[in-house]
Amino acid sequence: MLIAGFPAGAWGTNCYLVAPAAGEECVIIDPGHQAAQGVEEALRKHRLKPVAVVLTHGHIDHVASVVPVCGAHDVPAWIHPADRYMMNDPERALGRSIGMPLMGELTVGEPDDVQELTDGARLKLAGLEFTVAHAPGHTKGSVTFRMPESADIPQVFFSGDLLFAGSVGRTDLPGGDQAEMLESLARVCLPLDDSTVVLSGHGPQTTIGRERATNPYLREVAAGFGDGPTAAPRRGM
Repeated sequence: MLIAGFPAGAWGTNCYLVAPAAGEECVIIDPGHQAAQGVEEALRKHRLKPVAVVLTHGHIDHVASVVPVCGAHDVPAWIHPADRYMMNDPERALGRSIGMPLMGELTVGEPDDVQELTDGARLKLAGLEFTVAHAPGHTKGSVTFRMPESADIPQVFFSGDLLFAGSVGRTDLPGGDQAEMLESLARVCLPLDDSTVVLSGHGPQTTIGRERATNPYLREVAAGFGDGPTAAPRRGM
């Protein structure tokens, strides 16, 4: 399997291209602010042909390049229906002026073909399978994508802004909810094997085992405490 990732734009959002191997079809995950050029470079480098864009949630730092990327390759974008409005109205999704000076350089709107994600769906794209888990907390329509273990790599978990190395997504923007975040962490993350590789929306790669042992939020959820730590920093837009 080939996974090519790079941080893009003002918010350093991780964009991923996933394919069975170089020279084959691929899926693009979260092409955010200023990601289009990086996507094209990765496609050329690995000789990939995109068949779909899939989105962990609708914040502008994860979807800003969806229209140009989908338009250039005539592919659909997949997003949870609760976050679909954010592609057309990113300011409403933020509720305040985070990054709004950049709005003039962002492409706002939907691509021609939008497909909606549902909890538990199994997307079969580019010869790969992605299991969708609805994981609200950061936004109402946040999802994660899990790929099964294969012969050459362990299970891979694209966590979006649910789980980061050492932290979790913020819950103070419209649609964010602390209780939902903790429930999603417990329901979606804790059952995963320790060997599961976590590729998140921001920051470095980690594993579920490492986060189970060191992430203050995941440790509190695993211990059964209701509110989670209040002082540990959070990440993401």
